[in-house]
Amino acid sequence: MIPLPQRQQIVEWVEEANTAGARSHKACELLGVAPRTLQRWRQRGELLDDARSTRSFAPANKLSDREREQIIAVANLDEFAHLSPSQIVPQLADRGEYIGSESSFYRVLREAGQLKHRQASRPATAHKPEPLTASGPNQVYSWDITYLKTNIRGIFLYLYLFMDIYSRKIVGWQVYENEDSEWAADILQDIVQQEGITPEQVTLHSDNGGPMKGASMLAAMQTLGIMPSFSRPSVSNDNPYSESLFKTLKYRPEYPAQPFADVTAARRWVSGFVDWYNFEHRHSAIKFVTPAQRHAGLDTAILAQRQALYQAAKARHPERWSRHTRNWQPVPMVHLNPNKTDRNETRNTMDKAA
Repeated sequence: MIPLPQRQQIVEWVEEANTAGARSHKACELLGVAPRTLQRWRQRGELLDDARSTRSFAPANKLSDREREQIIAVANLDEFAHLSPSQIVPQLADRGEYIGSESSFYRVLREAGQLKHRQASRPATAHKPEPLTASGPNQVYSWDITYLKTNIRGIFLYLYLFMDIYSRKIVGWQVYENEDSEWAADILQDIVQQEGITPEQVTLHSDNGGPMKGASMLAAMQTLGIMPSFSRPSVSNDNPYSESLFKTLKYRPEYPAQPFADVTAARRWVSGFVDWYNFEHRHSAIKFVTPAQRHAGLDTAILAQRQALYQAAKARHPERWSRHTRNWQPVPMVHLNPNKTDRNETRNTMDKAA
């Protein structure tokens, strides 16, 4: 709604434009006003105040201040202070009392800032895990366990898989016939020796499964100086790297169509997959180098060679390139459960590098 003084100013500007030889509809378009609106303002040869009402209407069934105070007072009685409106309203109805509907209770308490956890018990919390950032290999690991079918219905094998989120390299794995934190602890000890991990160098992220929080696993992590990180309960998105790796594993064309006959057969197949994944698979998230190359720090030279190749190709035929060449700059940092600012900073860094 345009105020009267502003309408008067717009009309004056249009009249000045008309005097200078401009058309009214062009002037109105420039000012963001429809020509018909300008005609309405000029009716009867004078500007009129806007006839539309500016009053704010209150619903006829709106609760009075006294009724709102009564709802708050009842909700704060000792017998009701720990209950939600969905519990309070039926109990009042059993007594033959009606103060307001359940939705009215919710609305009034919400506006009063009292619609929160109303019980003496501790409210359930599921905070997002702390964001983790890896700027190099052997800084942040992710691990999980997935099922492998066997020939016996209802009997499964269990694949333990540890990966470095920076390089995507599978740094440790094993297949067992059951889930046990002791098996996971053994694999972790082997990884520490193989990778030369020092205390407090690596953070290990996982979900809240039994083997992940078992006494043997937690004791091994404390002894080895591995810092723990856990997902929220029942939130698979908090451990996306392991979930994505399992999908890659089970959707490979080579994945057996028939269940595994025994643990030996499963280990044999997984061993071949790990070799392919680490040393042959060019991962799209790390600029199509292999996880082993990135883990060893070879990706910088490889990507620099690609960048030089593309620049030379552009120099030979510049007419075939509309803008820049493909961005072959290495991915500087990898985030796990990042904040929005972390994600934007990484994106800006990549844009500048391009």
